[in-house]
Amino acid sequence: MGVSNIYNAASLCLVKSKANIHRTVNPQSPICSFEVNHKRVIMATISASSSTVPVEHVNQKLSGDSFIRPHLRNLSPYQPILPFEVLSAKLGRKPEDIIKLDANENPYGPPQEVLEALGSLKFPYIYPDPESRQLRAALAEDSGLESDYILVGCGCDELIDLIMRCVLDPGDKILDCPPTFTMYEFDAGVNAAQVVKVPRKPDFSLNIELIAEAVEREKPKCIFLTSPNNPDGSIISDEVLLKILDMPILVVLDEAYIEFSGIESRMKWVKKHDNLIVLRTFSKRAGLAGLRVGYGSFPLSIIEYLWRAKQPYNVSVAAEVAACAALQNPKYLEMVKEALVQERDRLFKLLKEVPFLNPYPSYSNFILCEVTSGMDAKKLKDDLSKMGIMVRHYNNKELKGYIRVTAGKPEQTNALMECLRHVS
Repeated sequence: MGVSNIYNAASLCLVKSKANIHRTVNPQSPICSFEVNHKRVIMATISASSSTVPVEHVNQKLSGDSFIRPHLRNLSPYQPILPFEVLSAKLGRKPEDIIKLDANENPYGPPQEVLEALGSLKFPYIYPDPESRQLRAALAEDSGLESDYILVGCGCDELIDLIMRCVLDPGDKILDCPPTFTMYEFDAGVNAAQVVKVPRKPDFSLNIELIAEAVEREKPKCIFLTSPNNPDGSIISDEVLLKILDMPILVVLDEAYIEFSGIESRMKWVKKHDNLIVLRTFSKRAGLAGLRVGYGSFPLSIIEYLWRAKQPYNVSVAAEVAACAALQNPKYLEMVKEALVQERDRLFKLLKEVPFLNPYPSYSNFILCEVTSGMDAKKLKDDLSKMGIMVRHYNNKELKGYIRVTAGKPEQTNALMECLRHVS
């Protein structure tokens, strides 16, 4: 793109790239033209007599929002889950008296190695490695995929936004399959992209026929899929995924909850499919949601450009040290995963016994429930929060009468069930 440099108060230098050239302030009076670093540079003089802009126009006061890009002025903010300290003040309860089953967090937290590593940071005053080499090497060993295919981010949220910034021009389209993780639609809005929605079937499975029609008709650049899907916990089979990969579209597969599914990650698939990106996270698996560590596997033909566009120090020293330490104790990670899967299955059986709830089978660490028997889902969520139990409620049309419950520790499940008996 073009670059302009003002050398002093009386001259203006405009640099022309192959893409475009900026307009000179006084294009009728160029005084020189020459080549610098393969770019054509045009210089023009500016004098007081050549100016035709009244001073009062230059000094015109502008409101702050006039500088904001037009599409962002109508953007609705993302609705995040509230942390302990905010909930504590809002509910008038101590943090330890609140049971958070609303954000799919890992209640067991990270292994002890993480706490020890964070307590002995040697160089917190030095910028982190911009390539996260140590962590990518550890992830390569953990996943069996070479580190050249791996990129680390400040949570998967950063990588989702980075992918969109590298792939989408304003006005481009993405395919979204609601109900699903709403960050895809949000980031599309931030990047001035259009969202083409292909609703899921009543059982929350993907509608392949409608997806194929939308790809043919709308020509979207990419589709975002989650397996297991948030919020219902359903998974995408190899057969279905391969059908979508055969379409002319970039497939971003979010595997934030893959550890709880019992199926193998598709991270290695990026070596065979140039239109596939797979995202993973430490938030659920390793209990590092507060430190924001996400990563992904990318085809080499794509990852090159993400390296160019990403922020240089996007993963903090603390985040990389913590993630590396967590990977040093795979036995703990496996033990916690098994505990949460076991509690998820127990929770599902207990929720089936609640007369006003219809839970859906899940391959993740949460269970989606339809609220039935005339009970209002929002009121149920509010009643539980007054008792110190936080569950997720949705305002969107696809999930208006639903709540989502995170699988926690056994004692947290017991407390939830006791509160549900009081509500009924």
